[in-house]
Amino acid sequence: MAHKFKIVSRSNGQFGVQFVYNSEVIFWSESYKSKSSAQNCIDSLKKNAPDAPTADLTKDEDAKGYHFEIAASKDGQTFVRFVASNGETMVRTETYTSKSSSKNAIESLKKNGPGAEVVDES
Repeated sequence: MAHKFKIVSRSNGQFGVQFVYNSEVIFWSESYKSKSSAQNCIDSLKKNAPDAPTADLTKDEDAKGYHFEIAASKDGQTFVRFVASNGETMVRTETYTSKSSSKNAIESLKKNGPGAEVVDES
C-alpha cells in the first residue's frame, strides 16, 4: 500500500507523525516527547478521521468534536488541520494554491488512513 504513517525522530529526542503517499508528506504532526504519544496520534487519526466533518474556515464554517479545518494562509493559499475534540491541532498540511488540493488531502486521509501501514523510522 502506498499510503502509510511514519513515526519519525525530531530534535531533542522527540517524535513526530507523518502521513505519506509514496515519498510525499501529506500531513505532519507536532513533536511528541514519547513514541507512544506519536502512536496514539496515529491511532486517533485512523479511528476519527474517516467520519470527521470538514469546516471551511474561509467560509466561516464551524465544526465540533474531531474535525478537519480548511484555513487560509497569509498569502491567500489554503491548508488543512485535523483538530481533536479538545481543540488541539493533531496534524496539518502544507499550503496549497487551490482549495481542491486541500480537499484532496482530506479525502486521502479519510479513505486511506484507516488501513495505512505504520512504519517506525525513528
